[in-house]
Amino acid sequence: MSGAHLRKDPRSVILRPVVSEKSYRLLDEGVYTFVVARDASKPEIRDAVQAIWPGVVVQSVNTINRKGKRLRNRRSLTFGQRADTKRALVTLSSGGAQIDLFEVK
Repeated sequence: MSGAHLRKDPRSVILRPVVSEKSYRLLDEGVYTFVVARDASKPEIRDAVQAIWPGVVVQSVNTINRKGKRLRNRRSLTFGQRADTKRALVTLSSGGAQIDLFEVK
């Protein structure tokens, strides 16, 4: 693991896994989806995943910037907006360790 890109705690880069039908479908292909910090770069995401789960080798990282949905307030007829988010699709190398996201301790 190269420490050059690891600027802060790995848990502040990887915020939480994405729980959706599409993310579950991608798990079979070795692709894991996470909500990450908005300012996180691909090397930082790779280093954070490898630091949180030892033995995991990341093959590639793809990122998606998602704009927050516009929401309407029914009472005051004003508009708000959900927060913008950034997602990372992390592909693990075949033959390496897997990430157990929902382990029971």
